[in-house]
Formats: sequence, C-alpha cells, structure tokens
Amino acid sequence: MNGLLDTIFVGTQERLENPLDMRITLETKQQEQLLSAARAAFKNAHAPYSNFRVGAAVLTERGTLYHGCNVENASYGLTICAERNAIFAAVAAEGTGMRIKAVAVATERDGPCAPCGACRQVIFEFGPDALILFRGQSGTQQMEITELLPEGFRLL
Repeated sequence: MNGLLDTIFVGTQERLENPLDMRITLETKQQEQLLSAARAAFKNAHAPYSNFRVGAAVLTERGTLYHGCNVENASYGLTICAERNAIFAAVAAEGTGMRIKAVAVATERDGPCAPCGACRQVIFEFGPDALILFRGQSGTQQMEITELLPEGFRLL
C-alpha cells in the first residue's frame, strides 16, 4: 500500500503526569484507516488448515504503513502470524532501527482477536510504547502493548 495511506498518519503523542512517560494516540480517522488496511490484508491470507484469516497493519514512527497476513504451513510450527509478517516487512524495508507506533489486527470472522503471545513480544521489541487496535469482546479495543504484555523483555 503506497500513496495516501503512507503519508496520512501523523499521530500525536500526549504528555502524561510523568514527562518521561509518552502515550501514542491516533485520531479516529487514522484508527479507521489502519484497521481498514488490516482488513484488506487478511484477504491475502493463506489459511487452508484453520480457515482463520488474519490481517495486520503496522504504522512505523516514520509514518509508513506495512501490512501482512497469516501464512499457514502443513508443518504448523512454520506458520507465521499476520502481525509478525507485517513487522518483519517493516524491518526489511526500514532496517533494524525501525520502531512501531501502532498495530491493527483484523480477522475475517466477527469475533475477538488480540495478538498472540509471540506477536506481543515481537511488537514490544520494536515498539515498547506501541498502540494496538484489535477486535475485543465488545468491539474494537485500543490498548498499549504494555497492557497486553506487562512483563515484556529485551536482551539489549
């Protein structure tokens, strides 16, 4: 996805009581565009075994949007989630300094779907302040990665 979606995301950061603590916020229009990109991505999912198609869109701090879908394999352990697929595409394009600002996850089904534990750890490594948008029990949820993975870790 190039063009308008690549340039439209100029989210803001608001200061909390602690000036060192920054939270990422996205305007409603930006959230909808990110979720729309994730929904478009699940259409390319290769999910012949589970029939559970997932799409993800990653917005980097540079303002660039990357998308990915889940790709299953007969050897289930070789399957890759949509979130990691999109993140790895972002790393391939921007290098190891790539930082995630926000991630949106969407599924073909109308049910809850937050990132799995492995994806949460990968999101945390590249975006410890990232905002995550996903379908929860009662509609679209918006949470920081540290809420989904309160004890994420880094080796560096």
